[in-house]
Amino acid sequence: MDLKHKKKRFTFQRAVGGNNHHCCVPLCTAGGRFNTTLSFHSFPKELNLRAQWLVKIRREGFTPTTNSRVCSRHFEKEEIVISSSGKRCLRPKAVPSLFGWNNYTKKPQRPGVWERRPRAIQALERAPEDDSTVDMVTEVDENTPVSGCAELATTPLMKDHDYTASSFIVVDRMKFENMSRQIEELTRQLESHHLERFGLQRFATSPDDFRYYTRFPSYEHFMAFWNLIQEATSRIVRVTSGQKNLSTSTSTESPMNRSTKLLPIDELFLFLNYLSTGCTQRELAHKFYIHRATVSRIVVTWSNFLYTLLGSLSIWMTSGSVRANCPTDFHGTYENTQVILDCTEMRCQTPTSLLLQSEVFSTYKSHCTFKALIGMSPHGALTFVSALFEGSISDKEIFRHSGITSLLTPDMEVMVDKGFLIDELVSGKVHRPAFMSKQDQMSEVDVLKTQAIARLRVHVERLIRRVKENKLFDTVIPLSICGNINQLFTVACLLTNYQSGPLVKKWMV
Repeated sequence: MDLKHKKKRFTFQRAVGGNNHHCCVPLCTAGGRFNTTLSFHSFPKELNLRAQWLVKIRREGFTPTTNSRVCSRHFEKEEIVISSSGKRCLRPKAVPSLFGWNNYTKKPQRPGVWERRPRAIQALERAPEDDSTVDMVTEVDENTPVSGCAELATTPLMKDHDYTASSFIVVDRMKFENMSRQIEELTRQLESHHLERFGLQRFATSPDDFRYYTRFPSYEHFMAFWNLIQEATSRIVRVTSGQKNLSTSTSTESPMNRSTKLLPIDELFLFLNYLSTGCTQRELAHKFYIHRATVSRIVVTWSNFLYTLLGSLSIWMTSGSVRANCPTDFHGTYENTQVILDCTEMRCQTPTSLLLQSEVFSTYKSHCTFKALIGMSPHGALTFVSALFEGSISDKEIFRHSGITSLLTPDMEVMVDKGFLIDELVSGKVHRPAFMSKQDQMSEVDVLKTQAIARLRVHVERLIRRVKENKLFDTVIPLSICGNINQLFTVACLLTNYQSGPLVKKWMV
């Protein structure tokens, strides 16, 4: 057989002191069986450092074991030290960085912006002044837009100049000055054409938008209400985080009277917006450019303030005043009616406690609700509003605990719905639709009486609808505001006397 066609066989002699370790890095075939130059290092036990190793070696789905090794080819020389026993070890926090895909070289760290390019002022201080620099400054018009050094080089005025480093720095400085002037000009234009922020003035000329956000029919009506309460706002008690440190505060300014970023009239607009639209406090924070916690404190502050201020005014009318303003529709049988009563329910978030669920669950609404009693005079003014009760309470019990019984006298008549079995609780007459009882059908007198009462009692339903036009009470009320829901509901009810006109146009005086 020809020797040149004979297969060559190579044999490797096993190195003395070798081992059976192999490098687990992809594209690396290093092993310790025939090589004593390389050292093989196990994965660190520290989880963060081990995670860095796994990211660097780029081996997906790999879980290192106690036998997994990384050879010393993948570490820099400074990261490998020789111990006193002659064993090669890694320095603490050493991470492999040299691999086949980067040609076993480490990419140089990218310098920062100011390291790559010196500042113009510093370069000017270092660069000597020459004639070309002076000529360039005098020949370039400062109003001419400069797009780059190449454009300047093509101009006939500068083709004979020597372009030094200081010349280009001057050009860069001119570009910077031109851009600064443009920014100042745009800033002045923006201020002159400043868009109105979300607030009163933005919707003052749009009655429809103003009514949507405040429930007041117009900006003029709102300002009339503001003029009534403006003087009292100087004594408003604010709810702030500073109350917690009130006892240890040494400042002369009281945390209870500390003002916020918004003006008081803007805070009132925010509060009415919260009631009317029912939007979240986070949305209001974005609209008014304040923190959500600030919105929460404003809502609580103004609900307590208006609850105290408007609640201090007596809305209960005397029988003489009611008769003097009684519409002609009530003349005759119902002319002595003092108040028309009805209950309203508002859905609330279901509590996690089963006991609370049983208390606030309403079989009428098939939902957890809050329930309140509202009273209206015959001419449409709100004259009574109770506190909120749990939804499981009956109409009779809410009448008993609302406190209205102490206001009624024997000469005052009450008009209610069928569910109000309150004859023994009041001393005056009660107008209520008739029951069929055990009769097959109502008598003619009962039918006419029921129709007459229903025709007059429907106005209290319209008043309740005005209150629920505030979307906060027309949706599911979150439990997070339950600590303040009584004040919010009472204020919304009391504001209907200021926000809206008569329920019936012909009642307008």
